[in-house]
Amino acid sequence: MSKRFSILVGIALILLGGLALAFNLLVPMLGLNIWHWGAWRLWPLLVVGVGLFFVVPPFLVRGQRGLGGLFIPGVPVLTTGGILLFASVFDAWSAWAWLWPLEVLAVAVGFLFAAIYMRSIWLLIPTFIIGANGAVLLFCAVTGLWEAWAVLWTIEPLSVGLSFLVISAGKRSVGLFMAGLILCGLAGMGLIGMTAIMPAWWFLNLAGPAIFILIGFLLLIWGIVRRSPSPEPTTE
Repeated sequence: MSKRFSILVGIALILLGGLALAFNLLVPMLGLNIWHWGAWRLWPLLVVGVGLFFVVPPFLVRGQRGLGGLFIPGVPVLTTGGILLFASVFDAWSAWAWLWPLEVLAVAVGFLFAAIYMRSIWLLIPTFIIGANGAVLLFCAVTGLWEAWAVLWTIEPLSVGLSFLVISAGKRSVGLFMAGLILCGLAGMGLIGMTAIMPAWWFLNLAGPAIFILIGFLLLIWGIVRRSPSPEPTTE
C-alpha cells in the first residue's frame, strides 16, 4: 500500500510542479499580466489540491479501510478551498458570513464517507450530531434568526437518538433502539415545552408533535416486524 501511495503522490506532485513551471515560463513569454488578467484569484486551487491529496487515495487504493479516515480532514479542506475559490473569483468575501457553516457540514460528510468506506456503523453517531448542528447553523446564518437556538437546542438529543435508531437497525439491538426512542422523546418534549413558553415559527411548533408521530410509527413497525420468542420445548 505504501509503495502505491508513494507512486501516486509522486505523480501528483510532478504534475502540479510541471503545471506551475509551465505557467511561470509561458506567462512572461506571452507578455501576459496575471494581475491585470486576474489569474491570481485562482490561488485557492492550491487548497483544493491539498484536499484532493486526502480524498483521492481511498478511491485509488482499495481494500485498505484505514484510508477511509482521510475523508474526515479531506472533505472540510475541499470545502474550504471551494468557498475560498468562490469568494476570490467573484470578490465576494462577505459570503463567509453565511457560508461558514458548510465547514461543519463538511466534517459530517467526511465522517459519513469514512463510515461507508471503513464499514464502521458507529461513525454514524458523530455524523448525525455534527450534521444536525451544521444544518441548524446554516439555517441561522442564512436567515439571521440566531434566536432560534432558544428552541433548536433540542437538536442535540434528537441527533443522538436518531443515530442510535439507525445503528440499532444494523446491529438489531433492542437496547440501542429503546435508548434512541427515549432520546427522541426527550427532544420532542423539550421542543413542545420551549415552543409553548416562547413565541416560535410555525414549523417549529409542528416539529415536536411530528417527533412523537415518528416515534409512534417506529414502535408500530417494531411491534409488527419483531418476531415473538419461540416457546421452549417442555420435557416430561
